[in-house]
Amino acid sequence: MEQNKFFVDAKKLTPETLAYKHRIEQDASARTNHMEYMDGMERLDSDVMEKVLAQTRDYDYHSYTAADVRRALMQETCRIEDFKALLSPAAEPYLEEMAQKAKYETSRHFGNTVYLFTPLYIANYCENYCVYCGFNCYNDIARKKLDEAEMEREMQVISDSGIEEILLLTGESRSMSDVAYIGRACKLAAKYFRSTGLEIYPVNRGEYEYLHACGADYITVFQETYDPAVYETLHLMGRKRVFPYRFDAQERAILGGMRGVAFSALLGLADFRKDALATALHAYYLQRKYPHVEYSLSCPRLRPIKNNEKLRSMDVGERQLCQILCAYRIFLPFAGITVSSREQEHFRDGIIKIAATKVSAGVSTGIGDHEKKYRNSGKREGRQELDASKDDEGRLYRSDGQRKRRQELDAGKDDEGRQYRSNGRQEGRQAPAADVDDEDKPYDGNGEEGCGDEQFEISDGRSFAAMYGDITAQGMQPVLNDYVYV
Repeated sequence: MEQNKFFVDAKKLTPETLAYKHRIEQDASARTNHMEYMDGMERLDSDVMEKVLAQTRDYDYHSYTAADVRRALMQETCRIEDFKALLSPAAEPYLEEMAQKAKYETSRHFGNTVYLFTPLYIANYCENYCVYCGFNCYNDIARKKLDEAEMEREMQVISDSGIEEILLLTGESRSMSDVAYIGRACKLAAKYFRSTGLEIYPVNRGEYEYLHACGADYITVFQETYDPAVYETLHLMGRKRVFPYRFDAQERAILGGMRGVAFSALLGLADFRKDALATALHAYYLQRKYPHVEYSLSCPRLRPIKNNEKLRSMDVGERQLCQILCAYRIFLPFAGITVSSREQEHFRDGIIKIAATKVSAGVSTGIGDHEKKYRNSGKREGRQELDASKDDEGRLYRSDGQRKRRQELDAGKDDEGRQYRSNGRQEGRQAPAADVDDEDKPYDGNGEEGCGDEQFEISDGRSFAAMYGDITAQGMQPVLNDYVYV
């Protein structure tokens, strides 16, 4: 099988920058130790990483048999050994049985609900060189950082569509998107949305505490791969290079007061079965340590990026992805499972009936282009039908029962419109920046029509209205938000 080619040279890089880029690509001794913390990085006294890596190292998935899989499917409670069997090649012929069991567990814990959210990228500047990522500091893309007025305009567009939960994302640059900037974005989001998540660079416990106080409810961190040796070859420069600091991000967020944490590997970078095992065990061990926190998983597959359109998830097909998602659900029946717009429409429509509980809609991975894509475009399928199902405030509801529920919740708002719960600079080795010749600069912060380029290609571009209508048409219940503040 042909392997992914990650190294791409931008034509406008200066000779000095290009030489440094090649050196760290070709000579491991030119790179920093990926297991050593950089200045300013908080260390935790935690054994979770050690447990996860030990289990993953020892996982020989070829040793599991059909009998092991059948035994795992018969268990009322899925143990770690059972989960390993369900992830093994021996489980592939039992995908139908796994799907049935996963569907049962999903229904038991989540009913037939599907949560909806949309991501909002507010900046794409990055100080890391991650060879597979469209935002990496050496990639020739249009860079942009939204100011507060631009953020608010994007949030207004998204809110007007009916979305009530937003995920704010940045590139990993503390100099261009510092914690205070992200905090201001959270405060703005509180004006328009009932729940705000973050997918940003990992920060220290106190910074998570600050962002939570600004309105962030949960954080998502992709470990990308849980194989430290492979991780070292993919993350060649920047703070993201430090494997253990990234690994402990969710635990620091929990200690900082976040109510939810999400986990993921980017499937296609390394051995996908081992990465799937490690992702779930990461959540499993933290859940045992902090049972009050909400946990969720996703398993995105590698997608093409600008200037490297041939990137693929290689040996992770839809059948393997379905196997992983079903195994996740059986092993961690309480956990949310998100399937993003990296996947095609038909796959997402099917998996929400089996294992997934959350999907994105109205997605753009660019900077500042939601209005162009979803307000001024033709992607407004299902809009008329949904407009007929709005309440007096323009919010979507499913039925008279949901309207009543919304009235009850609205009566419990505080003075700022938040709701009450009705129940109960870069550290370490400095590389030459991704400079360009003075007469022709690609990184001027302005993309087409003032927008920044996308992080990766999406596969399912349905608007929120279309997604809402399609979920309803399948007999499922779209949920916009079910969390209110004490």
